[in-house]
Amino acid sequence: MTAPAFQTSDTLKPLSFDPARLSGLSERLIRSHWENNYGGSVKALAVVKKRLADALGDKDLPAYVYNDLKREHLLRTGSVVFHEHYFDNLGGSGKAGASERQAIAQAFGSFDTWESEFRKIGAGLGGGSGWVVLGFNQHTRLLENYWLADHAHGPAATTPILVMDMYEHSYQMDYGAAAAKYIDAFFSNIQWETVAARLAKT
Repeated sequence: MTAPAFQTSDTLKPLSFDPARLSGLSERLIRSHWENNYGGSVKALAVVKKRLADALGDKDLPAYVYNDLKREHLLRTGSVVFHEHYFDNLGGSGKAGASERQAIAQAFGSFDTWESEFRKIGAGLGGGSGWVVLGFNQHTRLLENYWLADHAHGPAATTPILVMDMYEHSYQMDYGAAAAKYIDAFFSNIQWETVAARLAKT
């Protein structure tokens, strides 16, 4: 039996913005987050994929041991995907355009209602871990905000439109435990052109 050709790239996706030019988020924080947290998951995912390829050919390896690797595969994949979405939707002016505001308002009743809920979910994750995702569910055809406890449990059939990291590593260096201040800074740096491009693909 031939093992599948797992991709094992450990190349980090470059930042699409100058981290020294963000408002309220320091270059030191962004570079640490990108290199250590995101970069660590990229490298770990490459290792896990290599081990999966090797393990699949081992007929004596118990299935539960293989599944331990698959669990790590799930976690690291989620971390890489969500981090890449997160960094890609940073670096902007924080000012939503008319098309994004209209699409969000149609889904939530008003843009302000959407923003209030998105911020509230983030505040509820402060001091812990997880993600806030504005996502378009391809099954229900709904644009909704989602609470994610970790990298492994994203909403089914959902395309991320806007992603906010609420793990402490995303703000502790700048704000300590003041998660609300980080949320304000996140909103002031949203790259809404990226959000618009994601919406256009749904």
